Amino acid sequence: MTDDSDSPPRPLREELPRIRERFADASRLLCCLDFDGTLAPIVDQPDDAVPLREAEAALVTLANEPKVSTAIVSGRALADVRDRIDGPSVYAGNHGLELAHNGSVEVHPDARTRAIQIERVCAVLETVLDPVPNARIENKRLTGTVHFRTVPPAARPVVRRLTRAVVERFGGDDLELSTGKRILEIEPAIRWGKGDAVEVLESAQPSDSVTIYVGDDVTDESAFRAIEPDGIGVLVGDAEPSAASCRVQSPEAVATFLEWLGTTGVELLGEADGNAAPIDPDRFDRPFAADRSEPEGE
Repeated sequence: MTDDSDSPPRPLREELPRIRERFADASRLLCCLDFDGTLAPIVDQPDDAVPLREAEAALVTLANEPKVSTAIVSGRALADVRDRIDGPSVYAGNHGLELAHNGSVEVHPDARTRAIQIERVCAVLETVLDPVPNARIENKRLTGTVHFRTVPPAARPVVRRLTRAVVERFGGDDLELSTGKRILEIEPAIRWGKGDAVEVLESAQPSDSVTIYVGDDVTDESAFRAIEPDGIGVLVGDAEPSAASCRVQSPEAVATFLEWLGTTGVELLGEADGNAAPIDPDRFDRPFAADRSEPEGE
């Protein structure tokens, strides 16, 4: 996924007048959030990632507001990210390829059929990259991730070259490789990403709703493009070119913004013309198939 923008977003504080104005014209808020680097600081070992307590508390408060719908949209597997944070009514895992809402999970049908190839590629990479110190392969069923944040710098080009070669040989035209922050993502070669998932969530909102998306990585750019300029995209991190219109520096700043949304932001929203509707899988550009029902209490 590439970014077509050539300018960095403005600091969030400079955009607050526009945000206030946008909220005053809206009846509801759809707040979509990435997890790693957004609610949880980036760590060397992905298994150690936990959300900031302030961010999680603010998210729970926001999720309890009648005029607000909340969603986590993560590159992590759905089960993984759901275990790491509570509160939102919707979770989208694997960059939007699986979606949990209203007690059920839906999976993109094309991604489902290519899960065997993802498994094969991840298994081969386990062997091929085994000699590389600290290289880690994560099989997320629908996608795979090669983590090389703690790989010695001199060995990182080797990880990229070997990963690309394995994906090309065993994935063919069915799989593709994309980059993130010290990761390589192995994905089904289909036209679907976080932006598509966010558009599905938007389709269940009243027409006068406002959407916010907060994320920190290359994979979040499709979501920024999907909601801007009517919505509000917030990039977390340095002032780099992005399709987002706003920027905050860190997950700590995200927590502060969520606290603002749960107080001042909610008060600015106009009178609601209606509630959010159930998400209709038939409104997906490429319809999902029901995967399984979720057991109660999970």
